[in-house]
Amino acid sequence: MARVVKVFRTLRNHWKKSTFAVCVLSYGGYWLYGKHCDNIVRREACQLAREFGRQLIAPQDRLKKATVILNPAASRGKANNLFEKNAAPILHLAGVEITVVKTDYEGQAKKLIELMEQTDMLIVAGGDGTLQEVITGLLRRPDQETFSNTPIGFIPLGANNSLSPSLHLLSDNKVKNITSATVSILKGDTVPLDVLQIKGEKEQPVFALIGLRWGAFRDVAAKISKYWYLGPLKTSAAHWFHTLREWPVVRDVSVSCLAPTLRPPDLPSQKPPRPNLIYRIVRRLKNYWNPPVEKPLKVEEPEKWEEQQLSTVELYVQTHNKNPVERRVNDSLMICAEPNDFTVGEFVSVGNKKQKDPTVFTENSTKLEASVCQVKLLEGASGFYNIDNEEYEAMPVEIRLLPRKLRFFISAERREQLLSQPQ
Repeated sequence: MARVVKVFRTLRNHWKKSTFAVCVLSYGGYWLYGKHCDNIVRREACQLAREFGRQLIAPQDRLKKATVILNPAASRGKANNLFEKNAAPILHLAGVEITVVKTDYEGQAKKLIELMEQTDMLIVAGGDGTLQEVITGLLRRPDQETFSNTPIGFIPLGANNSLSPSLHLLSDNKVKNITSATVSILKGDTVPLDVLQIKGEKEQPVFALIGLRWGAFRDVAAKISKYWYLGPLKTSAAHWFHTLREWPVVRDVSVSCLAPTLRPPDLPSQKPPRPNLIYRIVRRLKNYWNPPVEKPLKVEEPEKWEEQQLSTVELYVQTHNKNPVERRVNDSLMICAEPNDFTVGEFVSVGNKKQKDPTVFTENSTKLEASVCQVKLLEGASGFYNIDNEEYEAMPVEIRLLPRKLRFFISAERREQLLSQPQ
């Protein structure tokens, strides 16, 4: 008992050192527990991948080949380590023959994809910038009609991974997000995604999966990191300081649109069985003796462009890829424009919401649907576009929807969750 009393007396007499030691031990214990949880997640994913690797294949079949485009600079240079520890072992255990291609500088992924040979699957390991470069390089290829049928997997390793919520169940654990995305590639369930073709007057087209963003909220979002020292108040402070430098923040733009097109029915996943020989002979004889009447060719009507002059705080042209499994009548892109009558307080409040989800718009915003739109900046309007979170100089552009152009791997759990959402 005397020894216990002596210990407590020592702790009381050296309370500063004791407090510091408790804080260090608590943090160390929490860190070790996090590492232990990460190892459990990796082990479970590897055990599941090993079941795929143990599946027997026919003698004439070959191993699946996957080409991985890895951006080592993503996540502040941690992407290579994250991939090697959390994704690569899963792919190896599953028996996938992978070829890892690492990018050395910005824009290299476009050139690498343009030179890449055919593969069974394409895996993008990086963030929004890497993904945007890959799909741009892929759809610029001369043989893009064939190459675009290659299924694509996305492993979220970047600071911004805007497409991940549409494909995977996300959590606060980055290791779990990476392993679940890799396992969904092994399971092979895919979903078609729309693509936006964005073309300027002189430049080659750029392709996007999320959308094009332009306006004051975009400009503020690019500067929020400068106010890191304000902690949780940095977003509000950035919007308020912006109003001191520039107010009002309204931009004038002309938008010309073509009406959306009807969505064709989904093709069956499996080919129907071939009719028997007698049925085919009877059908051919019937067509020979009573040939079908040829339908007259439809006269193509001239395109009807509808032009609108918009005065807005922010313009966002986006796809429906936020919920790719949603059943829709039309194939269309969405044009959303915020109203031009925000007060300073409303500007700060809406900006905080948009920092969490840029696709959220107020009730009074203008919303249009189109298959093609042309955006022309009116006099005095300038700035930069965000195309899938990558910065481009603002200029007149034509944005064309390429419906269901690419197929991406999706987890079955996320598909069920999206299907259960109200339409």
